[in-house]
Amino acid sequence: MRITCLCDRPQRIAEVAAAHVAAFGQLLPEWTQVQAEQELRQHQCDAIPVTWLAEDADGWLGSISLLHEDHADVPSYSPWLASLYVQPSARGRGIARALVNHCVAEAARRGIARLYLYCDAPMLAFYQRQGWQVEARLPLGPLWIVILFIQPPKAG
Repeated sequence: MRITCLCDRPQRIAEVAAAHVAAFGQLLPEWTQVQAEQELRQHQCDAIPVTWLAEDADGWLGSISLLHEDHADVPSYSPWLASLYVQPSARGRGIARALVNHCVAEAARRGIARLYLYCDAPMLAFYQRQGWQVEARLPLGPLWIVILFIQPPKAG
């Protein structure tokens, strides 16, 4: 498995956008695949926003993004680890952990002192095992979410 920037794989944008809308669309019911594709096309490898893919010889396995804003209803937290997604056929292989570690390392490289994410209760233990701490609990659309933070180690 390798982690690459989505900008280097533009042929994957439509697939990734479709997966993101299917997985995360309940929080943004008006969000369309066309909008998701437009957003992903604006991502850059050396800036925020950026999306990375986990890939192997057979294709893309998962994705993760680093964003300034993840949801308009929680603007006071920034930047965000967002859109962690692993293809159902690739789950249970450590891909999510590798993507999260990659995003945190990239945040450190970019000088980010505090990185946020939000999740629902079933994912809380996954992130806490990786050192994320609870910042807040609040309603977001139809869900109650937990906002977590981590302080990426200073790049050395």
